[in-house]
Amino acid sequence: MEETEVAVKLEAHEHEVGSLKHRVTDLEAQGGAIHELAISVNRMAVSIESMMKELNRQGEHLEVLEKVPGETSKLIKSAIVTALVGGVIGSATTALLTLL
Repeated sequence: MEETEVAVKLEAHEHEVGSLKHRVTDLEAQGGAIHELAISVNRMAVSIESMMKELNRQGEHLEVLEKVPGETSKLIKSAIVTALVGGVIGSATTALLTLL
């Protein structure tokens, strides 16, 4: 092999090495971006998990609050029925006592 052929091949190899260095640099940047993305996704997953726990807790509180009007309504109905029955019994007792 002549010197010129060696020089040409050496120059081609240098060009190829330069190209490979550039590609490796790009891949390193992409790897860093992917790593940052994975960290962000992990943080987001933790945040969503925390939000889901809070939503479940709030759902339980909401169920308790939704039961309150129904229970209050039952108490009011019971008080009205008791008052009416008491009134009827009182009237009947008064009527019986006046007859005697």
